[in-house]
Amino acid sequence: MFWKNDSSYEDVAVIEYMDTLYSYAMVLTHNRSEAEDLVQETYVRAIRAIRGLKAGSNIKSWLLVILRNIWLNQLRRRRTTPKMVEIDVDETTADVVVETSKGPHAFYVSKLECEQVREAIRQLPVDFREVILLREYEELSYQEIASVLGCPVGTVMSRLARARSKLRPLLSVTLQIPDPRMNKRSTP
Repeated sequence: MFWKNDSSYEDVAVIEYMDTLYSYAMVLTHNRSEAEDLVQETYVRAIRAIRGLKAGSNIKSWLLVILRNIWLNQLRRRRTTPKMVEIDVDETTADVVVETSKGPHAFYVSKLECEQVREAIRQLPVDFREVILLREYEELSYQEIASVLGCPVGTVMSRLARARSKLRPLLSVTLQIPDPRMNKRSTP
């Protein structure tokens, strides 16, 4: 969605991307309360600055950049302060909607596979987690991802390729999907 300088539009635009921002914040922080705080701070800053946004701007990318910059600033501050450990008992980040066409076993298998994919993504370094989330879950273009991450499009493409190659062996073990690199037939 692109920004129009219309005050009634502001309220809708500000709330529309909450799920996207929360998902991205969870990828960055791995902590529900930190992710919620990060999204809240993003909205506070966005609301203050939204009137200065140029007509035709991509508000989704703009909000993702704000969120990422806040997170990076928090990381910098943490390096100079003592670390505290917080344990989050309930790590569920989304409610699951049961499709009526799926039976209980199919639903269980689907949910298990989703959890395994999320766990594999969590094992990736943050640069790779970010690019996978923005491309595969948020469906941003390479150019939009480059804008959010503040890097060239070629870097986005490279990180995405490396992230996928790192995910492949992780998922081949957990989902029992054959790794294509291992399926090369040996000729006698």
